Amino acid sequence: MIRRVFVDTSGWYALIDKRDAEHGRAAALVRLLITEGARLVSTDYVIDESCTLAKARSGSAAAFRLLDLLEETVALDLEWVDPERFDRAKKLFRKYRDQAFSFTDCTSFVVMREQRIEDVITVDDHFRIAGFRPLLEHPRPRRSRK
Repeated sequence: MIRRVFVDTSGWYALIDKRDAEHGRAAALVRLLITEGARLVSTDYVIDESCTLAKARSGSAAAFRLLDLLEETVALDLEWVDPERFDRAKKLFRKYRDQAFSFTDCTSFVVMREQRIEDVITVDDHFRIAGFRPLLEHPRPRRSRK
């Protein structure tokens, strides 16, 4: 079975911005995954959010680097948020009103659950809260026992 790994906005951004704290880890992880034959999965909503973030933080050239990367990545499966997925995302967004999940997060959760994807390239803790495994998650400091 081919491994499928979701790529969230913070993962895409880390890949295109060499100044990002996670750039090295994200780039090495993606190289390893592709070498192992894994497929990267993302959505049109995540790409929209990623381009907007790249342009806001680093300018148009960064957003264009992301678009170029997407066009060059043969191991990418881009999923579209159609009306059915949109409706399921609305339900999740309302269900988790006590969480700080964005609507885009909810669309990602819908696609990941639908395709049984557990791993995600992100530093966004919302994915862990929703039951997924962030691959760039920062280790939590241990509390001292007193």
